[in-house]
This record gives sequence, structure tokens and C-alpha cells, in this order.
Amino acid sequence: MIGLGKLTAVLAFPLALSGCVTGAEYSGKQAGFASVADKTAIATAKQTVWIQNQHQARSAAAEVKSLLARRKVLDVETAVQIALLNNKGLQAAYADLGDSAADAWQSTMLINPTVSIGTTGMGTPELEAFKTIEGMIATNILALVTRNRDVAIADTRFRQAQLTAAVKTLEVAADTRRAWIGAVAAWENVGQLRRAQATADAASELAEKLGETGAMTKGAQAREHVFVAELAGETAKARLSARLAKEELTRLMGLWGSDLDYQIPNSLPPLPKSVVKRDTIEAEALRSRIDLQVAKLELEATAKSYGLTEATRYVTDLEILTGFETEREIEDDEKTTRTTGQVELEFAIPIFDTGKARMRKAEVAYMRAANLLAEKAVNVRSEARSAYEAYRSNYDIARHYRNNVVPLRTKVEEESLLTYNGMISNTFELLADTRDKINSILLSVNAKRDFWLAEANLAPAIYGGGAASASEETDVAAASGGGSGGH
Repeated sequence: MIGLGKLTAVLAFPLALSGCVTGAEYSGKQAGFASVADKTAIATAKQTVWIQNQHQARSAAAEVKSLLARRKVLDVETAVQIALLNNKGLQAAYADLGDSAADAWQSTMLINPTVSIGTTGMGTPELEAFKTIEGMIATNILALVTRNRDVAIADTRFRQAQLTAAVKTLEVAADTRRAWIGAVAAWENVGQLRRAQATADAASELAEKLGETGAMTKGAQAREHVFVAELAGETAKARLSARLAKEELTRLMGLWGSDLDYQIPNSLPPLPKSVVKRDTIEAEALRSRIDLQVAKLELEATAKSYGLTEATRYVTDLEILTGFETEREIEDDEKTTRTTGQVELEFAIPIFDTGKARMRKAEVAYMRAANLLAEKAVNVRSEARSAYEAYRSNYDIARHYRNNVVPLRTKVEEESLLTYNGMISNTFELLADTRDKINSILLSVNAKRDFWLAEANLAPAIYGGGAASASEETDVAAASGGGSGGH
């Protein structure tokens, strides 16, 4: 039989062909998550968790309950924190990070060799005296030679997965912030419509009484009544839109059951006294955008894959077979055993496949990644400029409505009321001026909403996480509800 020393040397041969690469940094349950938490905390100033067991799930749920109980009316920062703790889609993205860590860990492990053992002479009496035992261990040399490159590629993909998880975290935070702004603005619109409804109801009752005395024609009365009816329809539609907007916020925060009793403010915060100057926003975005870093790592991984393809273009399946053969002979009643080592090399001769097609695919893949990175850099600059332009312009527009349009409409209504009381103008003219004031107030509320949405889009433009499209910013539905507490 083969000696213990020889067998150990045979089994250790594949190990000598590979470098010492371990998977310690990939094997932990929270592998890579610390980097995700650190990067997102810079942009959001919020905590995020990766829930992987019942204890962590209970802890996160308790924190969400505490945040909901702490504030009767939910502000935007609390809503974002709840979403980062409770959004299940975000947890799925973190699971993708764990999958990438497992792949990287697997890449550090040696490929198991194939062991085969056989014998001849068994069951044949005339050959029993010449029994031969053969053993063979097959190891893929190519996998061993390229192991370090494979590990490097897997490590790059792992770092890319960390950045992708960070981008997803920023997306959830930004989407929640925009949903909160949209829902609060919707309820603010409802409050304005309800106040207008009260005024219109009073005018409608007055028109009816004037009609009974003969001081107002039936046509004039109909004009007053139809205004009230239209306003009631607009209020009902706005209330529905507000409820749907709040449901979107609820989905992002991952709430259900008794947690749905939370309330949000009845109106958005007032405009700030001034805007923040961001003269270097392009440079900030190029330095901090996480999705741009993902594209850089994609190019790096593609380059490493390209080098791997070049290194293996001629040989795709190379195996070394090491083993032993033990022969036993019986002659003159004496048994003799002889063991010899064996080494065989198997490889594919590149007669048909010279690797040129694979090299061309690798080259094209690299050029694709390079051009996508260049395009991303251009887009990042443009998105940063657009975000700041929207922020600055929407501030001016909202301030214009607040400082000019609404005060002028209020003045017109007041003067109309004076002339009405002096019997200079009629009720229809007064209601027309009231309707115009209501429209101006709603436009002012929407302008304020657009400013806060633009302000919310500054962080995604700098750090990543996606920005709402122009249609999403301007088409948030007018909404309903009013009241002094919240919704």
C-alpha cells in the first residue's frame, strides 16, 4: 500500500499551487454592512439595521413602536427613520449583500479534488495472485492558477454589492421624504378647500334668501349654487388624493395594523428665510455619488475579468491527475507488494476554439463598462446642476406666491367685500373674487410643496438614491382632510 507520507504529499500537491487567501472578511453574518451603514449615515444622519434573526426583528419593531408613540404627529425625520428600520424591500436588498459575501467567501475556497480508486483481478481465480489497486486524485490546475484573480473579481463584486445596498438605502430614505412632503401638502390643500367651502356655503345660503325676496334672479342663484357644488366635488377628490398619498407613505414605512393610527401635520413648514448656496455641487456629486462608485467598480471588475479571459484563452479545462498504483503478486507462496506514484496531465488542444471569440466578448464588455461610467459621470454633473436649479427656482416661485400673489388676491377680496356691503357690487362678483383667491392659495401651497420636494432632491443628487422626475414633483395630487390635529 501507499505510505502515509506519500499520500499526504499527493493530497497536499494542489494546495502548493495556490496562494494563501482566506475568507474571514466575507464569512461574518454582517459582512460588509458596516460600510453600508457608515456611508448612508453621512447622507441621511439616520440609523439602518440588517435584520437576520428574531431578536433583531423584535428590537427593530420595538424601536418603531417607540418612534410612533413618541410623537403624536409624525415629522419627516421620524418617518425616514421608521422606513429605514421597517422597510422590507430594504431588508431584501441587504440579503443580496449577504449573497455577494457568500460568493466572495466561496471564491476563497479550494476546489475539491476528485478521488478515484479501482482494482483489477477480483473475482477471477487465475488473476487473484496478480491483484492491482489503483488510486487517482484529479485537480483542476487552471482553477488553482487563476484562483487569486477569481478572488479579486469576487471581492470587487462584493464591494459593489455594498455600494448597491447603500444606494437602495438612500432611495428608501429619499422616497419616504418625498412621500411625507406629498402627503402633508395634500392635506394642506384639503384644509384650504374646506375653509373655502364654508365661505361658499354661506354665500349660497345668502343667494337663496335673496332669491326668495326677489332681489336675485334664478340664473344668478344657480351660479352661486354651482360654485358650491363644484367646490364640494374638488374637496372630495382632494380628500381621496390625500388619503392615497398617506398610504404611499405608510407603505414605505412598512406599517400595518394598529400602527396605521399615526398622524401627519396639516401643513408643510414655512419657507426658510434664505436658500443654501451650493456653488460646488457638481464636485460634491462627483466625489460622493455612490452609484458613480458602483459604475467604477463595474469597470474594475470587468477589467479583471478581461485579464482572466486573456490568461485562459487557450486552455479552458486543464487537470492534473496524481495518484498511485499498488500491485500485489504471489510467487512461491511469497507475497510481494509494489506501489508506484502516478502523475498525468489532461488538457484541451485548442484546434477549434482559440479563444478569440471570448477575448472579443471581454474586450466589448470592457468598452461597454467604460462608456457607461463616462455617461454616468456626465449625468451626475447634470443631475446635480438640475437639482440645485430646481431648488433655487422653486424657492423664488414659492416666495413670489407667498409675498405677492396671495396678498394681492386677499386685498382684492377685501375690497370686493367692502363694495358689496356698500351695494356697489353684487354677490356674484364677490364670489368670483373669492374663487380666484382660493385658486391662488392652492397654487401657493403647491409652489411651497415643489420647493420642499426640490430641497429633498438635493441629497440624492449629491449622494445618490434617485431623484423624482419633474412630473412626480409637479403632479402630486391636491388633497383633502383639514382639521387641527393631523391626519
